[in-house]
Amino acid sequence: MIASFDAIEVLLALCLTGSAFVCLFDRHLIRACCFFVVFAVSMVLAWWQLGAPWLAAAELLLGVMLTSPCFFYALGHLSPGASAPLKRDQFSEPWSRVAMRVVLALVWFVMVGAAIRFVIADMVYSPAEHPLLLAGVLIAATALAAFALHRHLFRRLLAFNLLGSGVFILLSGVAGSSAAAQALISVGLLVAWLGSMLGALLIRQLMHLEGVEALGRDGEPKESTT
Repeated sequence: MIASFDAIEVLLALCLTGSAFVCLFDRHLIRACCFFVVFAVSMVLAWWQLGAPWLAAAELLLGVMLTSPCFFYALGHLSPGASAPLKRDQFSEPWSRVAMRVVLALVWFVMVGAAIRFVIADMVYSPAEHPLLLAGVLIAATALAAFALHRHLFRRLLAFNLLGSGVFILLSGVAGSSAAAQALISVGLLVAWLGSMLGALLIRQLMHLEGVEALGRDGEPKESTT
């Protein structure tokens, strides 16, 4: 029976990590959103597996039922009359800037991994016994690296959400599945959903005012046409 539960947790960890990687690095935005739904459903099962049923219910409501539609709304697929639904990330940059972003992403990945390495020793649960905690480490570090790497605002919004999920898994490893820990993480899930909703609204507004190009400007001022 124990081996069966271990196999289930390993499968969930692999599903979380695989779907997170697709969300973070697939340039096809609709497919990335679909895999976010897979990720959110896997998170529901992961919370249940970690003995946190209240977090599983919160994830089902805030992650699957509310956050996922926010992403499809940001892409323009839930907006009646949207003139230009987003489908792919087509922004390109000179190789010099791409190389700088890759180096920055790798630096973030190493820094986050090193910082988490010191936290793991104080976790309530043993990472060797809970592959989900190791998945949380990998997801958090990779999401922060992807946030530094990507130029497209929508892909950064996805990275923000996956980063939060990885951090919440690590918090559960540190604090356990007590009622206080579940309440704290539930507040974090609520804040993450509010941030996702605000980000989706801002993306649609930017597209309405300035077009798709505004989503990849990365802080650069709009060139004057006069």
